[in-house]
Amino acid sequence: MKRGQLRVFLGAAPGVGKTYTMLEEGRRLRNDGHDVVAAFVETHGRAATAAVIGDLEVVPRRSETHRGMALEEMDVGAVLARKPEIALVDELAHTNAPGSRHPKRWQDVEDLLAAGIDVLSTVNAQHIESLGDVVLQITGVPQPETIPDSVLRSADQIEVIDLAPQALRDRLASGLVYPAERIDAALSNYFRLGNLTALRELALLWLADEVEKALKAYRAEHGITGKWEARERVVVALTGGPEGETLLRRGARIAARSSGGELLAVHVTTPDGLRARHPEALARQRALVEQLGGTFHQVVGEDVPRALVDFARASDATQLVLGVSRRSRLAAAFTAPGIGATVIRESGDIDVHIVTHAAAGSAFSLPRLGGALSRTRLVAGFVVALVVGPLLSWVLTIFHTESSITSDVLAYQLLVIVVALVGGLWPALFTAVLSGVTLNYLFIEPLHTLTIAEPRQLLVLVLYVANALLVSIVVDQAARRTREARRAAAESQLLATMSGSVLRGEDALQAMVTRTREAFGLTGVRLLVDGEPRVADGEPTRDDRVTNIPIGTRGVLELHGPDLEASERRLLQVIATQLDAAIEHGTLASAAEAADELAETDKVRSALLAAVGHDLRRPLTSASAAISALRSPEVSLPPEQRTELLDTAAESLDSLAALVTNLLDASRLQAGALAVTLAPTDMADVVFPALDELEFGPGEVELDLADELRPVLADAGLLQRVIVNLLANAVRHSPDGERVRVAASSFRGRTELRVVDRGPGIPAERRDGVFTPFQRLGDTDNDTGLGLGLALSKGFVEGMDGTIDVEDTPGGGLTMVVTLPTAEEAP
Repeated sequence: MKRGQLRVFLGAAPGVGKTYTMLEEGRRLRNDGHDVVAAFVETHGRAATAAVIGDLEVVPRRSETHRGMALEEMDVGAVLARKPEIALVDELAHTNAPGSRHPKRWQDVEDLLAAGIDVLSTVNAQHIESLGDVVLQITGVPQPETIPDSVLRSADQIEVIDLAPQALRDRLASGLVYPAERIDAALSNYFRLGNLTALRELALLWLADEVEKALKAYRAEHGITGKWEARERVVVALTGGPEGETLLRRGARIAARSSGGELLAVHVTTPDGLRARHPEALARQRALVEQLGGTFHQVVGEDVPRALVDFARASDATQLVLGVSRRSRLAAAFTAPGIGATVIRESGDIDVHIVTHAAAGSAFSLPRLGGALSRTRLVAGFVVALVVGPLLSWVLTIFHTESSITSDVLAYQLLVIVVALVGGLWPALFTAVLSGVTLNYLFIEPLHTLTIAEPRQLLVLVLYVANALLVSIVVDQAARRTREARRAAAESQLLATMSGSVLRGEDALQAMVTRTREAFGLTGVRLLVDGEPRVADGEPTRDDRVTNIPIGTRGVLELHGPDLEASERRLLQVIATQLDAAIEHGTLASAAEAADELAETDKVRSALLAAVGHDLRRPLTSASAAISALRSPEVSLPPEQRTELLDTAAESLDSLAALVTNLLDASRLQAGALAVTLAPTDMADVVFPALDELEFGPGEVELDLADELRPVLADAGLLQRVIVNLLANAVRHSPDGERVRVAASSFRGRTELRVVDRGPGIPAERRDGVFTPFQRLGDTDNDTGLGLGLALSKGFVEGMDGTIDVEDTPGGGLTMVVTLPTAEEAP
């Protein structure tokens, strides 16, 4: 029997329209003449989803009783007996009730597929097993129902039902996803904008990964090795030379010409682990790759052209960018083809761009004959030549015969090679000349004379010297590379240690200075900026040699200790570059912080003067006028007018006292002198006194405090003032007859207090100014105060390690959300 096909509609979160889309597709297939049944569809009370079922045939559900509860599940036996062509099965990751045929619904679907029935199903990204930990970290909600990735990957078709996060929140707020009583909790918890954005990215990335795997599998199955330009991938080859930045920018422009193009930079190192000649240049180029939106890769390969081509093919690259050779024409004429020519020959269908640059043709120089061996090995080579040479001559003289000349020559040649391995070039050349002379003097006729009677004797001497030269060059190269490899490893470890120190939270300048002293064995290191000591480490002595390394244009790194080698100074230049960047970053950060503080202080000072000149004058004028009228001997007032004037004066003075209190609180917040006393606080013990203070009636406020509400870590007095300010604003802006709602709930170690009104709300473009001091968003009546209520509330909440945010109220209005840590979760 032919197995049925599985088609899955994948969504980032509930409510994106998976079930709706599945039902629409089922109706379309039914109208095209296919036999379609709704084996199991969960509408979750959504009218639009229930309506789209229409006249589709629905298979009756099977009822199971578990712990006194009636649970409805898909009747697999009934679906198999009906044997439709296509079955619609919702919620593929669902866990069946005990007593069902299988524990999981996807196992029921396997039975339908095995029976030859095609299945359309749905699943959310949070139910994919491999994403469980990530989803828990994002949302804080564990997912008890999961589906193995292998089951989902086995589907014949997977289609993402995508919906923008804000559009999903709008649908939720409109009541199209959950009932009204669940909307607020959903918006503030699982359906936060950040959560939905992250879940959407997870779903799309998971599917993109599956598409990439499917494409590679198809190409492997059909033996397709050529490039498929599904999207432009540009690989830039970097050597660490000065041309790297030019190549990267050219590669970035090529990738930008096509939508979705990728930029990849690759550096090939040799198997011995040697670094590039200019590690600081390669580090800058790596940073530039990241700025251009690309990725940096490092591969090991002895054959550089082959390594580049292999990497490009493995990355499905469409284009490869290389720099023109830095060798001169003379050097290129007498040496093997360069990397560029070899890559072009082996690249096949990958386009290769050879980019010219300023350093082209400038790398020709004579080879250096200077050895890389230590002085100890050089001396040891001469000692071996002077000690073993005479000893060997003495032994060969004792056993010499007319027929032993061949063995004598080979013995001296072996001595030359041994000395070359021990001491390198100069001891080997010395031994070669000395051996040739000794051989001629002791063993070649005429004996005991230095006579070259035949050309072959000269050839023997030349061969000695050639052998010595070739072996010495090999030894010298091996020693040089070993030293460079060890040096490169030490440099990498030093730079990694410095970076790790900074990432662990240490001061950047102090960490780099300390690691520099430790790495180079110095007695002391001091960093001077603008002539003034900034940081120092160690204890210098009077006998130390002082070395100064310039740091940009403002600093000097003062090193106390032994003199440094040239290779060490090159590494110090890299450290100096990082120190210069750290100094500049610190300077800019300090300047920005000082500018921000000055701007804020100036803003508050200006607003404070305006408030004192305008808002404080009103109650002061009213109180002064009332008292003056009462004290006037010329005016005789009836008792009711005197009472009214006394009330006016009292109200004005109370208003003046409240304004002054707010101004003092604002000043303390500005100066960072706000006194906060945190203690476990029951939210109800703060909300009810706030209602009493405002004297609200039972018809003005609706309370919804969750039963499992946990105590918060807060200052009860400050929190009460916050609630008073928020409630006063909400009641003032709510239409007549509409009650303000106060709700509180605990979630993931935090407690949220929501003050919900049905007023006009605040336009999105003006919300940035809600918490600005002395900002009343257009209120001009004489009862609104200084506009400090929300600014103080924000300061108070942040002083208690909380946050305060503004959200839209579903159906219209504004919701102020105060979030505080619960007492047991707070630091």
